[in-house]
Amino acid sequence: MKYLRSFLILAMFMALIISVLSTPSEEQIIDDEDETTLFDEEQKTSLRGASRFLAQKPRATMTCNKYPRVCRAKGSSGPDCCKKKCVNVKTDRLNCGACGKKCKYGEICCKGQCVNQLSNKRHCGGCGNKCDKGGLCVYGLCSYA
Repeated sequence: MKYLRSFLILAMFMALIISVLSTPSEEQIIDDEDETTLFDEEQKTSLRGASRFLAQKPRATMTCNKYPRVCRAKGSSGPDCCKKKCVNVKTDRLNCGACGKKCKYGEICCKGQCVNQLSNKRHCGGCGNKCDKGGLCVYGLCSYA
């Protein structure tokens, strides 16, 4: 028991010494700040001066509320504009069929209609996945049981 107690006291003492030695002193902090300001000044100076390209004001981004054609461009996230964003109202859960029409929890948007993919026979497990005639959709699988 004596050895354990002396070991713990020695470990705490070593931890205290390490923490005191690892914290920077005020002089080191001041020296570091001086080095960063000198480094920043070196970065600002240039032999050519300021670039005209970088001095120009950035152009305003094109939003679909002003330019609806942006949404029909190649690589766009959808052909329709809702709240200044390009979306596809046939598949977007937050804008299903029309802007602002949200699907309930657990539903997906298929062809502009909110459907429950776990139980809908025409969209079982995903959009357009029809179950066979007489088959049921259970847990997103046709004829599960």
